Amino acid sequence: MTIFSPDALAGKRILITGGGTGLGRGVARHLVAHGAQVHIWGRRENVLAEAVAEIAAGHPGFAHYQTVNVRDFDAVSAAVDQIWDQHGPLTGVLNNAAANFIAPTVSLSPRAFEAVTSTVMTGSFNTTLAAGKRWIAEGLPGTVLSNLTTWVWSGSAFVVPSAMAKAAVHAMTMSLAVEWGRYGIRLNAFAPGPIPTEYAWEMLNPTDESSAGATQADQIPLGRMGTIEELANLTIFAFSDACNYLTGETIAMDGGQRLAGPNTFAALTSMSDEDWAQARDRSKAASEAAKAQRSV
Repeated sequence: MTIFSPDALAGKRILITGGGTGLGRGVARHLVAHGAQVHIWGRRENVLAEAVAEIAAGHPGFAHYQTVNVRDFDAVSAAVDQIWDQHGPLTGVLNNAAANFIAPTVSLSPRAFEAVTSTVMTGSFNTTLAAGKRWIAEGLPGTVLSNLTTWVWSGSAFVVPSAMAKAAVHAMTMSLAVEWGRYGIRLNAFAPGPIPTEYAWEMLNPTDESSAGATQADQIPLGRMGTIEELANLTIFAFSDACNYLTGETIAMDGGQRLAGPNTFAALTSMSDEDWAQARDRSKAASEAAKAQRSV
């Protein structure tokens, strides 16, 4: 269900990082269906090309892709320049690129920590700054949204790099809302609760136990998972001209989950070293299966 007119985002040009899969891909489809031109970024060209074909079905020319590593500011800046030169100025950015896996923090290597934080924190900053520089230099308004989690308020055991990085983007959202408000640039963020997506869902549910992980509907007051359509509706509103006075906010949309109990993965403190070893094997198998499927 949507309450928005088909042209609610007409004239909008929106960049979505991590737009080839999961929430980014799902939301992009809804933005295009409401009149926006969408540009998606990712690191695998075949995945991006497939996503654009799906996103723009029935709306030819409304979706484009670039292979971009958001950790690299020079690459990000060049890609933003290319959009400006070939299509016109962006009106919005959705920071959605993420990396995450579940593990005891004591077992993390510096490389694993960097892989998560550089994608979430550094990538979001790089993309926001590259677009912001152009908007400010040209006197244009702009909107930045970031997909976060409720961990920005509570923290979360066993996903510490992600919790730290998303908290940093939460801080960026509040900080730049004040600093860039005078330029007509708004920054907000969403903290969605559990929304099933391929691969990521398996990576964050490391055991067969129904009481562990982040994927149990019975722990959510509304008694169910969220949907991509619900997140898309909130995103459409935030990018639209009907939402021009909202800035600096992170909005939770989690069915009341964060209010009902401890942080998302607290139940996993009961797992033994053997349980974690089995969880790593499950995650590795899920990762290999996903790679094999993408190569088909």
